Amino acid sequence: MNDIEELLRLPSPAPKPQSLAFDGSLLWMGSLETHRLYCIDPRNWSSHEEAVAPGIPYGMTVVGDELRVICGETQEDHRIIRRFVPGHGFKKSDAIACPDDTGSQLGYDGDRLYVSQWYKRRILSLDEHGHVGTIVDVPHDICGQMIMDGCFYLVTTDDENTNDYWLTRVDARNGSPKSEDIARIGFPARALAFDGSRFWTNHRAQDQIVAFARPSP
Repeated sequence: MNDIEELLRLPSPAPKPQSLAFDGSLLWMGSLETHRLYCIDPRNWSSHEEAVAPGIPYGMTVVGDELRVICGETQEDHRIIRRFVPGHGFKKSDAIACPDDTGSQLGYDGDRLYVSQWYKRRILSLDEHGHVGTIVDVPHDICGQMIMDGCFYLVTTDDENTNDYWLTRVDARNGSPKSEDIARIGFPARALAFDGSRFWTNHRAQDQIVAFARPSP
């Protein structure tokens, strides 16, 4: 297994970058420290729109022209999926409570949301009401997630206090999940996004956002 090929390592517009999503032209980042979302133009690395989240923005994904964001809310850190509309902010409607009151990353396949449960090592599909459908078990803790070409691409680890992190691909089609670690990341990464040619993740401890090449098949 090879290490990822880093292409860019850039300063985050806010400390402790936690969540990432790419909407087709812009990169969205959520900060663990400021509890805000930031809109970044990756072409010139300029930050535009900012929005205050109703909690800690742990994970997010693009749904059409909007975002869905897992927020940790109240002192009890209740995990709630919130709807965010660029230019308009977070909406109170259409909120979904995360199953088991836990969840760290989100994906969307054009039909259903998928929420990952870090320590339970599984991904749950949700309908628009938050009802659980398919459950996909994975072999590692999950700290980044996106869906591409019918597969889950994950940032994973077995020990978050080390630098042993991987890019893992899970093909859960045909009812028999197949998991493969396809590259070593080599630092404690958080979140995962893809812009059509490059993956993006956060090196949260260094306040950096990292782009890396898609590994060869």
